[in-house]
Amino acid sequence: MAVDKVTWDRVGRVTEPGRYMYTFGWLTITADDIAIWKQYPDAAFALLAQHPLPEQAIGQEFHLGAFDIAPDASPSFATH
Repeated sequence: MAVDKVTWDRVGRVTEPGRYMYTFGWLTITADDIAIWKQYPDAAFALLAQHPLPEQAIGQEFHLGAFDIAPDASPSFATH
């Protein structure tokens, strides 16, 4: 099973935490996620789906999970 990864460039190098519309649905980015990207600009996060509440059922909800600080160098992941 392939894991979808998201890089800072792919999400437009956002600088503020928040909930952003993305090509596949809504993506929630935290201050911790941004801090990791500031330290490791090429880091790639695993994209994790969230189950929406019934009143939020329009579009899919995602958040960032484990990350790889050198996605082209090795398959290992760190957690946050």
